[in-house]
Amino acid sequence: MMRRLLLLRHAKSAYPTGVADLDRPLAPRGQEAAPLMGAYIAREGLRPDHAMVSPARRTQETWDLVRVELPDTGMETVPSLYEAPAGRILDAIRSAPAGVESLLVIGHNPGLGDLALRLVGDGPKGLQRDLREKFPTAALAVLDFATEGWEGIAYGEGKLLRFVRPRQLAAEMEE
Repeated sequence: MMRRLLLLRHAKSAYPTGVADLDRPLAPRGQEAAPLMGAYIAREGLRPDHAMVSPARRTQETWDLVRVELPDTGMETVPSLYEAPAGRILDAIRSAPAGVESLLVIGHNPGLGDLALRLVGDGPKGLQRDLREKFPTAALAVLDFATEGWEGIAYGEGKLLRFVRPRQLAAEMEE
């Protein structure tokens, strides 16, 4: 059996004066990028069964803009994803409902990018190189795992299928 994991970094956020980190909203650039990623996920047939989202305002707003294209995807806010290191994100993934075959996680760097790098064991070298270089805001990594359940997700066991940045999608739209 296969499990598909979609790791989406929140879209670009603003830094308003006097606003706590947890409450930072999306910047205009983020408000443009998030719907692009949602449309890409839907168009490419990557629709997740379930989404786990950090409680930060910027991740919740990213989800709100992505889910327009994913109306049938259930979502849960997972407090442990906020500013989490790779290991804590992996713990959350391993707790995903058993019936979920495709899971979307919306979180933060550096933990999300670090987790993606640690999970990859196979996949196109160019994509792996791009992933190592930078996991920018609103970027999406898609990995497949040959495992019966989410508890079997382990470092070095994922096959990187895609690594997409919003800038790539915007450039494709201009062509």
